[in-house]
Amino acid sequence: MRAPADLQIHAPEFPPRLPWLNVAFLRMDKQLGQHAVLVEFWDFARINSLRTLPYMKAWHERYADAGLRVVGVHTPGYSFGRDQDAVGLAVSRLGIDYPVAIDSDYLVWQEYGTQGWPSRYLFDRRGILRHVHYGEGDYLDAELAIQEVLEELDQDAVFPPPLEPLRPEDEPGALLTPQTADIALPADRDRVALVRDWIDGPDYIEAADAGASATASFTAGGAWAVLSGDGVEPGLYETGGTIVAESPGLRLHGFQFTPLPPE
Repeated sequence: MRAPADLQIHAPEFPPRLPWLNVAFLRMDKQLGQHAVLVEFWDFARINSLRTLPYMKAWHERYADAGLRVVGVHTPGYSFGRDQDAVGLAVSRLGIDYPVAIDSDYLVWQEYGTQGWPSRYLFDRRGILRHVHYGEGDYLDAELAIQEVLEELDQDAVFPPPLEPLRPEDEPGALLTPQTADIALPADRDRVALVRDWIDGPDYIEAADAGASATASFTAGGAWAVLSGDGVEPGLYETGGTIVAESPGLRLHGFQFTPLPPE
């Protein structure tokens, strides 16, 4: 969505002493004049964030030399996402080489008034908001907006055609079938069929013994379990809707679902 031309919203400054990956630190005021800045709030344990990531990486590769500064802000949706080492491993594994702010205390999130993952904000060289989008999609309009703000840096710049949609559901105007809402545990315990004992935690249920299972019924393109705990790298695991604990201590934080492709 294009920001209203008559409403000038300035880019907030990043809080001091914020931890960063891929850069020592970054100040918004040092970017202005020479760069347009694309900020995306994301979480390595949110499937919607991972589905937008190929576009973010491609825009970084396409437009960094033309003056685009891409900045990821990792704000955790789950308790394990507050671990800086876990975020660092995810950034390395996902091949992200642009700056990433670790926003474990939601300081940047609150400055922006962000509404969910992912959230994308494009600022021009003056630090004025030009484009904003919440959730997946709107990739074509976002890239056209990127090219517009970069043309203001160099009127002679030549840009490639916008990226082709990576998935049918990414097509502009695609009509998607309603899907099952994500499951957050332990709040949505009644939406999950459990076998054996599971113990409630702050934002998970934990298997009390080996063989404990949890099954979610869903209508969606795919299902992903959010797992952590003993012997499990925290994050997303693709599943048919059922997970089985191989040992006690497996923590299930919830299930997330991806869109069904348009018919």
